Amino acid sequence: MCYSTSMSTLITRALIIAFALLLLANFWSGITITGLVPALIAGAVIGVLNTFVRPILVVLTFPITLLTLGLFIFIINASLVYLAARFVEGFSVTSFGAALLGSIFISIVSAIANRFIS
Repeated sequence: MCYSTSMSTLITRALIIAFALLLLANFWSGITITGLVPALIAGAVIGVLNTFVRPILVVLTFPITLLTLGLFIFIINASLVYLAARFVEGFSVTSFGAALLGSIFISIVSAIANRFIS
């Protein structure tokens, strides 16, 4: 039963991220998505990266995160969005600044959605 809950949580987060990416791509030119399928794939890739890669990066970069009072987490999140754009065809990010803004927007939308889901 725990496995299905974890899988449904991962799918829900991927859908939330896909929605946030579509919303951001419609209002800002720094991130482009060519359709719904690339948005869903990008949401899934970002969700998987956040689930498996982000915790490792957070542990490895703990000293610099501590020195920057937690602001380095934004750099980690932006790097993961930028990396996802490299993997997913139809999802592109023009610059690291665009990835940073996109990751902040995704975080805000995810936080709001998670309040209603949980």
